[in-house]
Amino acid sequence: MRGITGCKKWLWFVTLSLLFFLLITAGTGGLQWTRRIPSDDVDGFVRHLEERLLFLMEKHQIPGVSLALVQDGQIVWADAFGYADLESGRVLTVDTPMRVQSISKSVTAWGVLSLYEQRLIDLDAPMARYLKDFSLPPSDFPVEEITIRRLLSHTAGLPLGDVFTIYSPTEEMPTLQEKLTQEVVLVRQPGTAFSYSNTGYNLLELLIEEVTGRDFAEYMETEILRPLGMESSSFTWSAAMTPAPPTGYALNGRPIPTYVYPERGSGGLFATAEDIARFLLASMGENPVLGKGSIDLMYTPMSDKIGIYGLVFDAYGLGHYLEILPNGALSISHGGQGTGIMTHFQAVPETGDGFVILTNSQRSWPLIASLLREWARWRGFPSVGMERILWGCWGLAGVAAMILAQSVILLGQLFTSKEIRFRWLRALAALSLFVLLLWSADQEYIFLRSVFPIHSVWLWSATLVFATALLVSALMPLVKRVRSRMQV
Repeated sequence: MRGITGCKKWLWFVTLSLLFFLLITAGTGGLQWTRRIPSDDVDGFVRHLEERLLFLMEKHQIPGVSLALVQDGQIVWADAFGYADLESGRVLTVDTPMRVQSISKSVTAWGVLSLYEQRLIDLDAPMARYLKDFSLPPSDFPVEEITIRRLLSHTAGLPLGDVFTIYSPTEEMPTLQEKLTQEVVLVRQPGTAFSYSNTGYNLLELLIEEVTGRDFAEYMETEILRPLGMESSSFTWSAAMTPAPPTGYALNGRPIPTYVYPERGSGGLFATAEDIARFLLASMGENPVLGKGSIDLMYTPMSDKIGIYGLVFDAYGLGHYLEILPNGALSISHGGQGTGIMTHFQAVPETGDGFVILTNSQRSWPLIASLLREWARWRGFPSVGMERILWGCWGLAGVAAMILAQSVILLGQLFTSKEIRFRWLRALAALSLFVLLLWSADQEYIFLRSVFPIHSVWLWSATLVFATALLVSALMPLVKRVRSRMQV
């Protein structure tokens, strides 16, 4: 009998889990299927992409998205959707410059490699050799092993840096040197491990200024952006920007007005999707800035053990994430995330393909992953690494479904079982879960919530239901006992 009862419980668990999984995935838009569209049918793909995009924007509550598509070494389409600002109703347009966040690193890498081509720097020389007005702080690790190549590849041993402090464009803020003085602290031996670092790229910003004697933004605009045709791009915010950059929107939908950082090399670029597409085109053929040797160097793996980023990419080069697609082609990419902003570009230089996605919402990673999946299927790349974010969505949906199924079974036991086992242990587990849920709800930023803004809410809610079921199942026998005594 026990074996039959156990089988029935498993059957109920599996059935309920499947039903809840279908409910969650249907509610989050995860049951949409990729259409087969001929790889040369740009108009057909654009129609499909627009339809899918508008659906995802509504599902994920994303105000605005700007896109640009590169095919066979040409920009074949660009468009913008939604709003630059919800309160005023300002529409997002293709010529609206947006913060591209860490896509800036790829552009900054071009600035550094331009100095390398001019033989003004040695990539493997100590960084300190080129710093006149800034001294690297003493450390238990050898600061002389901080080289330009290691800074470009995030292997210099520097920390991530301050990513939460932002400033209004008109308010006073620290200088680049003041911020670097606070943040340039070695946390590990240079050259031993990949450690994603905004601080390292901000130090490269200072390198460009020290070597050239010019302002970083002015140098980048004159020597990199304008020669590449990026006419709407700048590392300097200006009140004269027309249209004005869009308002960003945080995970909870809170509006984030346009902001700046004291540092610009790691995430300070304003650009349109078309301009980032022009940047991708420069890597696909001849350009007036860098030779093929320098471009190939940026696309050479410097570290293939890249921590959590290894779930999506294969390696990091100089300013670019790298992955080998299932068809053997090399793909380059970089994304950006900041307060209220998410961006991404992906390109396959040898085929002349590229896709740029800029959004003014911090809820955009599943949308970006979905659009990249559609693009990859259309262009004949079986998959791209960012698609694994969708696998994560389905995985979280599965976990949430199983938690809900177990919650139903727990509550069902109250009506089918005379004795509830481990009552005090259940109560303790329930209280621990309530504390964890309250703590997570109070946090301004949690990585899981950032990557999976909808599915993390399902997981949180399912855990709340489970904790409640645990507590009810633990307390119900006591309630029944009290009621029976009262009746007596």
